[in-house]
Amino acid sequence: MNKKILLFATIALALDQISKVIVTIFLKLNNSIPIINNFFYLTLCHNEGAAWGIFSGNSLVIIIGTIVAIFLIYHFIYCFKNNTRNNIAFGLLYGGLAGNLIDRIISGYVIDFLDFYIFKYDYPVFNVADICIILGVILLIYATIKGEDENVNNSKRSKRKTRQISSK
Repeated sequence: MNKKILLFATIALALDQISKVIVTIFLKLNNSIPIINNFFYLTLCHNEGAAWGIFSGNSLVIIIGTIVAIFLIYHFIYCFKNNTRNNIAFGLLYGGLAGNLIDRIISGYVIDFLDFYIFKYDYPVFNVADICIILGVILLIYATIKGEDENVNNSKRSKRKTRQISSK
């Protein structure tokens, strides 16, 4: 893993963990503070599940799944071109996954606090780590659409095929 990905992952992890410490100090569990009425609230929640509370109470399954995801993402780093956008994407993914993994291992739950009501729908409460994961995935989808998921090994393969065809 290159140093840029590690730097972005460290920044994402630090922002996530610092924000969680701050909200735990200033907010009471399950109480909301309106920031923008009928739209955005700070609400401290303990999420024992994954997104939308799925797998609630199965921390071990989620921890194992997260560790597997981290190893899979490590493999995919080398399938993408090495550029700033992709480094940010992988850094955000690692930082976000690490932030929520730390919470699950230490506390058995993830600290969530960003609470939005969108078109009268109370969207599930989330945190900075979740934002990092989503942004990382969006950036990688964009990179895939742009064809940046073709790495140096793929171009070596195509050069080999070209040499084989031209030598015949």
